[in-house]
Amino acid sequence: MNADTKVNILMVDDQPAKLLSYEVILSELGENLIKATSASEALNVLLKNDIAVVLMDVSMPDLDGFELADVIRQHPRFQKTAIIFISGVHLTDSDKIQGYRSGAVDYISVPVVPDVLRAKISIFVELHRKTRMLETLNNQLEQRVTERTEELRRREEQFRSRAELLDLATEAIMERGVHGEVLFWNAGAERLYGWRRDEILGQDIHSTLRTVFPAPREEIERALRDRRVWHGNLLQKRKDGSDVIVACRKIMNHEGDAILEVNRDITAQLQAEDALRETEKLAAMGRVAGIIAHEINNPLAAITNIFFLLRNHPSLDEEARHCAAMAEQELQRVAHITRQTLSFYRESKTPIAVTLTELLDDVLGLQERQIQSNHIRLQKKYLTPGIVHGFPVELRQVFLNLVGNAIQAMPNGGDLRISVRETFDWQLKRRGISVSILDTGVGVNPQDSGKLFEPFFSTKSTKGTGLGLWISKGIVQKYEGRISFRSFRSENGCSTCFRVFLPSIASFNLIGSSVGELASPVLEVSSNDYGAEMQHA
Repeated sequence: MNADTKVNILMVDDQPAKLLSYEVILSELGENLIKATSASEALNVLLKNDIAVVLMDVSMPDLDGFELADVIRQHPRFQKTAIIFISGVHLTDSDKIQGYRSGAVDYISVPVVPDVLRAKISIFVELHRKTRMLETLNNQLEQRVTERTEELRRREEQFRSRAELLDLATEAIMERGVHGEVLFWNAGAERLYGWRRDEILGQDIHSTLRTVFPAPREEIERALRDRRVWHGNLLQKRKDGSDVIVACRKIMNHEGDAILEVNRDITAQLQAEDALRETEKLAAMGRVAGIIAHEINNPLAAITNIFFLLRNHPSLDEEARHCAAMAEQELQRVAHITRQTLSFYRESKTPIAVTLTELLDDVLGLQERQIQSNHIRLQKKYLTPGIVHGFPVELRQVFLNLVGNAIQAMPNGGDLRISVRETFDWQLKRRGISVSILDTGVGVNPQDSGKLFEPFFSTKSTKGTGLGLWISKGIVQKYEGRISFRSFRSENGCSTCFRVFLPSIASFNLIGSSVGELASPVLEVSSNDYGAEMQHA
């Protein structure tokens, strides 16, 4: 209802002439005038219409005005409807009190003064109109509140759903203020950095993570304000103090009071790229060594022939012939090393049958001088030739690294035991060849066991690159095999055994894979085939 809406005025009297006079007097108000000549007719009108004022005669034949007012007031809809009594007889105070108790709001005596009647009726008409307008406004307000509440509920559900989705994301997603205080911290950030949400909220993010920026922080913040977006790599610290390199993307909101950061851990990726570059360097060095060995091979053959002729020359005495024979033996050793170097370089294009015992003998031959100088006792136990299909250069690299590590672990002497046997690997559920390399050196510290096959981890301080075991594991996995180790400590010393299992027939599913994909840093430790070696040690 608005200010121009007409309201209904009900006039009740059993005399039509009086109703007509009331109609004439009240017509100037411009409202809807409804007439009723009996109580029943008045009640019927009330039930069907919204009545602002009831103008009612006190004296009526069936129900007098007081009784009709009692009936009207008993209905919940009409408890606040204005009722004005008109009486042609003088009413006592007790009559007026009864009328007020029945619900009357005013009395008008006959004869009726038109201006007084219009004034009184107009007051209650306006009151009714304002009440209905207020009710309409209240209903509209309640509707708006309901709609707003529903909208807030939907937004809250959307926010909760987005927050749940952000928690499912693997990237670290966080929101911070322009001064660095953390406002949002998803589960991915908890996993990456180690700080729980309740620990980091409100903290300065870059002070807590000890961020190292690729450029001055002021320049990055200025670029972020100007372009609303920035991306680059950051070096940060986890809760445990370890370093992490993240690819960071920052976005500032339109209001300029909050920044969304999405960080992705690229530490392993960068390490893998460094490992690939290091591997390429080693391969280039191998090619250079092969070229040098090839160039040395020709004059070496000539010098060997000359010493053969010199050793049998009649002009030499016995002592000179002995020295010539010794020199010829050393030249043969040099020639053997040269041939081995060439075999490292000349890789076959397709897998071939490789006898592991012969390959191990070649590796031991390359390490013979180091074995002797360290006073290491070598024991070989070849129970089978150990024939597998593969690439000799790769396999030689694996065992050269394992044997070299075992020798370096025994600088003051010890036992080096190498065994080759046919076996069944219960973890891979395949039959193949097991090569065990056991040393009685310094052993492996328990805290280093889980990191031994990780890239760039080395127990040799600055002497090692930390790539040998990682690359070796990748090569073994390429053959669908498994490399594992066990280190045992006792009062008598330490024993460490590395075991390489190679299937008799491998499908080489991973030949085209990169080193980073091949060498997973997951540690595998198995007790299969260790018992005899460890007891013997």
